[in-house]
Amino acid sequence: MTTRILIADDQENVRIGFRLVLDSQPDMTVVGEAASGTAALDLARHLRPDVVLADIRMPGLDGLELTRRLAGTGPRVIVVTTFDQDDYLTTALRDGACGFLLKRSGPTLLIEAVRAAMAGDTLISPQLTVRLLRRLEPLGSTAGVAALTDREREVARAVAAGGTNAEIAAELNISAGTVKTHLASIQAKLGVRNRVGVAARMWAAGDVGGPAL
Repeated sequence: MTTRILIADDQENVRIGFRLVLDSQPDMTVVGEAASGTAALDLARHLRPDVVLADIRMPGLDGLELTRRLAGTGPRVIVVTTFDQDDYLTTALRDGACGFLLKRSGPTLLIEAVRAAMAGDTLISPQLTVRLLRRLEPLGSTAGVAALTDREREVARAVAAGGTNAEIAAELNISAGTVKTHLASIQAKLGVRNRVGVAARMWAAGDVGGPAL
């Protein structure tokens, strides 16, 4: 099935860039664009997209209010912003966002976030994940960490340090596809659904290696 996406951002160049990235995927299509939160809400009700990409600071309704109003109505909302403030992140997730990305995260993570949202997962920019986990570090389970192979542990440490798949592949001199394969095995062993869960397990175990990639 094709994922139908609505882009809400007051900057035309951002909308154009996102459309080029997403329309290049065989399983995604951009069905609409909005330059304000108010227009995005109207379009979401009319077009019934699967995913809404919402900037935070927009005319009319901001992205957080748009997230609140769309919660439970069908579309999955991914907040995409330049502002890496923890209160924005926690508010967005509390009010139903299925992802929170920084615009500088790049096209690969944008695509991954859309697919994660459609799979029922939540993807957060690695930089923000690491910062939040450092604050919550003593909490959480370490279950399954000991069962990881040496290579899986390297990949899991890199995830916990904030690395994207492409960065991890370059760091470990393996392909991005191999990273995905290792991640699937790691998630199964740790009993988590996404890379945020992997990072939480590694931080709880105190096994995070060096600084963020």
